[in-house]
Amino acid sequence: MTAPRIDTETLRRLPKAVLHDHLDGGLRPATVVELAAAVGHALPTTDPDELAAWFYDAANSGDLVRYIATFEHTLAVMQTREGLLRTAEEYVLDLAADGVVYAEVRYAPELNTRGGLTMREVVETVQEGLAAGMAKAAAAGTPVRVGTLLCGMRMFDRVREAAGLAVAYRDAGVVGFDIAGAEDGFPPADHLEAFDLLRRESVPFTIHAGEAHGLPSIHQALQVCGAQRIGHGVRLTEDIPDLAAGKLGRLASWVRDRRIALEMCPTSNLQTGCAGSIAEHPITALKDLGFRVTLNTDNRLVSGTTMTREMSLLVEEAGWTVEDLRTVTVNALKSAFVPFDERNALIEDVVLPGYAAAL
Repeated sequence: MTAPRIDTETLRRLPKAVLHDHLDGGLRPATVVELAAAVGHALPTTDPDELAAWFYDAANSGDLVRYIATFEHTLAVMQTREGLLRTAEEYVLDLAADGVVYAEVRYAPELNTRGGLTMREVVETVQEGLAAGMAKAAAAGTPVRVGTLLCGMRMFDRVREAAGLAVAYRDAGVVGFDIAGAEDGFPPADHLEAFDLLRRESVPFTIHAGEAHGLPSIHQALQVCGAQRIGHGVRLTEDIPDLAAGKLGRLASWVRDRRIALEMCPTSNLQTGCAGSIAEHPITALKDLGFRVTLNTDNRLVSGTTMTREMSLLVEEAGWTVEDLRTVTVNALKSAFVPFDERNALIEDVVLPGYAAAL
């Protein structure tokens, strides 16, 4: 059974909130081509349309490690001040054009230091670019609030340093922290020192878990490390043996009862083999069971997607309604890493009126 068709333009106009989106996975193809030429980096193709298709095809392998490998080309053009300023500003403008009113952008500053910038310089430059983008979006009548999540790479040794930067820049646009990278073999508990620091300093954090690795990674992220949200979390369904009956295991109950947000990314999860189709993706069952699911893009270039496209896929292939889209948007804002009054104002003054107009 499918919901009545909602046209793409209506979906584009709906106010959206995205919690899980990587800066280095959302560049414009034409920007990658231009910046690569400037720094002398060889690309698979210099045609922007062909390059966009290459990223999508290369990431569509069903394997998280191969998916991550596509970032070689985006990161190559994000090693200079000019590259970071441009990509950060365009990131914001592209979200605003897609109807996003609140976003959290994440990236690992250690990955942008090959050109000689320090991690601090990377953070300050990205914040400058994001601020420029927000100013231009507001001037164009499409304001968007963008907060930053700094990432540590779980397979390297600078996670504690990145966490320290999240603390240092918490009043300069950084709203939280995450660890990213290959999950399997790199448990979040390896970085307890970083998470202990964040807890002591009252800096919220999310952890990638339950994507390439199963329930133990989710349990460890929550019960050992203290994450307030879970990045992806699609394999939480392994603790719900009968989705139709809705009988939950202890971990799944903990997640639902404590309103722990799941940052779900349907297209990306299909690419990495976590789900077989949009119709079968766990986001719909978990939504129906009352979990605080949120809808996200993960990597817009690499996954060839936007928030409008993610919404459209769920409407057309999983029977979602405008009310369902409103629910996950409100869910995202309830779990955003910004103060309550900001979240509540966006819900009451922007999101609910925007959806009321579409209903």
